[in-house]
Amino acid sequence: MEIYLDNSATTKTRAEVMESIIDIYENNYGNPSSLHRMGMEIEKKIDWARKSVAKVINARTEEIYFTGGGTESNNIAILGYLSNFFISKCVDKTFNVITTKIEHPSVYNIFKQFESVLDVRYLDVDSSGKIEISELENRIDENTLLVSIMQVNNELGTVQDLDKIIEIVKSKNRRTKIHVDAIQAFGKMKVDTKKTLVDTMSFSSHKVHGPKGVGGLYVRSGYKINPIYFGASQEKGIRPGTENTAGIVGFGKACELICDNFQAETEKLYNLKKQYGMRLIQKIDDIKINSDLGRNSAPHILSISFKNIRGEVLVHYLERKGIYVSTGSACSSKVKSDNRILKSIGLNKEYVDGTIRISFGHYNSVDEIEYVVNTIKQSVNEIRMIMK
Repeated sequence: MEIYLDNSATTKTRAEVMESIIDIYENNYGNPSSLHRMGMEIEKKIDWARKSVAKVINARTEEIYFTGGGTESNNIAILGYLSNFFISKCVDKTFNVITTKIEHPSVYNIFKQFESVLDVRYLDVDSSGKIEISELENRIDENTLLVSIMQVNNELGTVQDLDKIIEIVKSKNRRTKIHVDAIQAFGKMKVDTKKTLVDTMSFSSHKVHGPKGVGGLYVRSGYKINPIYFGASQEKGIRPGTENTAGIVGFGKACELICDNFQAETEKLYNLKKQYGMRLIQKIDDIKINSDLGRNSAPHILSISFKNIRGEVLVHYLERKGIYVSTGSACSSKVKSDNRILKSIGLNKEYVDGTIRISFGHYNSVDEIEYVVNTIKQSVNEIRMIMK
């Protein structure tokens, strides 16, 4: 038996998506920059994929740029905007940028790099992972260049109130730009860029049952960002280089499937999260559920902490029984350091080390719950006996 519950790290590519990818490799393998018929045919398929991705967030087709993944999208959005100021040499530490203490490394580590040249302001979060709106309001001033806040935290599932954040930012400084890392929100929560007026937004294919190696960046019409590396004119020069045509079309197919069945899929995920959380609380002593089990959190992420065990040990116990979970972000899983996210929400040290993340996707079902919960209970009890 294999039960995959690490969908926030990556997802299994859906069969319909695989079919579209194979078709590109076998039948539509031309370069979209070529002037002949094969080039034009694959260019039309990329245009279709761009429309499909745009539909998920109610964006204009021309506002969608394809990238190599979510990390690259975040880098292009942040570095591409801030480079405007460095190129003109009109920026120093009197200017500031704002982010949170619980951002994904692909945002957090960019801001760390800017600490020597800009005033970088990191917002605190409460015990649920939400920012304090009053702190955001107090930290913005006439010299704030950029605010970058993720919509859904990748470890906790915490959802930030984007509309309120935008309202506060623009009321304090209308020139301040807003970037949103929506990689865990895309396809799981409704996002409407015609109502939620962010300037840039990043997302990724392999988080929504599409292929790896392709991502997307929304850039509001009229917004100016520069390329962070240079080549030809693909993606209007923002992301130069021959397009990953199979990946892009596969991403487009995954987005088509999202739009076809969004409500039913998200309801299923919310139900799975709630049932898992409740059964774990009933079955196992000394645990903490770090994710909201209702609608104030993302539907697919459940963070659980077990007292006096080590999360990585539990991960391997479960793996032997065919159950795949994680200790948190896959991007940071091999880095030996304190968990920045759990520390930020004030989780007690005796629970921090015993934290795992269960994350759900299209292929999970309620039929798996009892086996998984019972296996977790047995494994936790065994580890606690050994660690006494």
